[in-house]
Amino acid sequence: MSKVRINLQSVSINSLNEVIESIKEIANNSGVVISGPIPLPTKRLKVTTRKSPCGNGTETYDRFEMRIHRRIIDLPSNNKVMHGIMKLQIPRSVSIKVKVIE
Repeated sequence: MSKVRINLQSVSINSLNEVIESIKEIANNSGVVISGPIPLPTKRLKVTTRKSPCGNGTETYDRFEMRIHRRIIDLPSNNKVMHGIMKLQIPRSVSIKVKVIE
């Protein structure tokens, strides 16, 4: 039987958790056992810039960081579950990829 792997990533952990909870709810309502969400390492993108716009003056810096949170969910391929996931309202900050694994 084939499986479906769902990769989720987002900058906002709260919106990511909301999408995961709704996928869990859809799977539980249809009686499908899921494995996950499996947390993957968080990517940290760091940018350091100088505060002074002209480059002169004291050496003071701003440090900015963006974190990208990632999760994986595996579940058996079931038409009822997949239709529910495809109709799900996903926020713009969450990226989702669905892959079928044999």
